Amino acid sequence: MAENNESEAAPAKKGKLKLIIMLVVVVILAIVLSVVGTLWFLGGGLPGMGEEDDTTEAAEETFTPSSYYQIEKAIVTTVQAEGRQRYAQAYLALESTDPQALEAAKLHMPLIRSQLVTVLGNSNFNELQTPEGRSSLAERMLTTVNQVLEQEGEPAIKRVLFRNFVVQ
Repeated sequence: MAENNESEAAPAKKGKLKLIIMLVVVVILAIVLSVVGTLWFLGGGLPGMGEEDDTTEAAEETFTPSSYYQIEKAIVTTVQAEGRQRYAQAYLALESTDPQALEAAKLHMPLIRSQLVTVLGNSNFNELQTPEGRSSLAERMLTTVNQVLEQEGEPAIKRVLFRNFVVQ
């Protein structure tokens, strides 16, 4: 009988070991599935499962710093306001990611300044006192500068910035 009891005890230990292993596998599987489900629903997809085009686009997009050219002399002109003459003065800077565009702007600065004085002089005094009016003026100046550069066969600039702006 002693032999009989020992043989029955050995299979009972194997059954408990199998149960513990199965529980560990189920817990690990549940953890893995929850992590995968979280990644999937957060919109990132699974790592390594994305399209290859996304990685090539990210590699192609590189940061290009902007360069600036400050126009040293202010653009000063008169502006009409309710029958009175007012003055407008603007110190400008040109922004571009292409250094050739800034070199072209330096080369053609007399023509650009002339056109910018005309744009500023044709502006409404009351508009120039509002932030929206000043941003509109900057857009018109950008269009003017890029038209001059385009006529000369040069690359365009990105923005016209006000370093100082006074109306009185």
